[in-house]
Amino acid sequence: MTFDKGSLILVDYTAKVKDSEEVFDTTLEEDAKKYSIHEQNVKYQPKLVSIGEVSYPVLKGLDEALAKTAVGDKLTVEVTPDKGFGERDTGKVRMIPIRKLGEDAEKVSVGDTIEVDNKRGIIRFIGSGRVQIDYNHRYAGKTILFDVNILKSLDSPNNKVDGILKNRLPVEDSKISFDLKDKEVSITIPEEILRADGLQIMKHFIQLDIFKFVPTLEKVNFVETHVNKQTQEKKPETKEKAPEQKAA
Repeated sequence: MTFDKGSLILVDYTAKVKDSEEVFDTTLEEDAKKYSIHEQNVKYQPKLVSIGEVSYPVLKGLDEALAKTAVGDKLTVEVTPDKGFGERDTGKVRMIPIRKLGEDAEKVSVGDTIEVDNKRGIIRFIGSGRVQIDYNHRYAGKTILFDVNILKSLDSPNNKVDGILKNRLPVEDSKISFDLKDKEVSITIPEEILRADGLQIMKHFIQLDIFKFVPTLEKVNFVETHVNKQTQEKKPETKEKAPEQKAA
């Protein structure tokens, strides 16, 4: 069984550069620690992929390979530059005066990623008052190997909503809650992100994705519960008065 365009699937993978064996990306926390690329604030979890779609994309070469797989498959996918991060373009390598970096001029070193003129590039050379910046993708021109495990196909509306929320909400899975009935789903927004700067954007993309991948649904409700903290504060205890004793 292969996957149709628009299928939502969950995969685990670890990616490395073929020539150098450099591991640079993974969904597995154990591998992230093993190859010293672990990041404290990253939520390690299976990757949600929408086959042939831009909603949850992967590199073209990987997408094409995943479309031909089935749940339970484990394989290594080789992605060449033309279907990966692109070929290297020498026209994207520029030499600029180091003074253009301003205060950062004394802080940078070869291999650092910096932003100049609203473009991100990698420093390849520093010397003689100049700095060479490469605006190609870090892995342009490289063949990438993906060790992939196809975990699950999200087929039911419930599984699709669950997968979308786990991907879009930056909280622990245990804090994600929703109620799906007939043609309507109500999503509880976790209290810890109620005041997050990007909450409105999250909600926007969540509803777009749900309507796209679960077209039978007609309504998406976001439930926000705000608690009055003041009423929860501990009230001062009042000591009970001892009963008055009558005089003999």
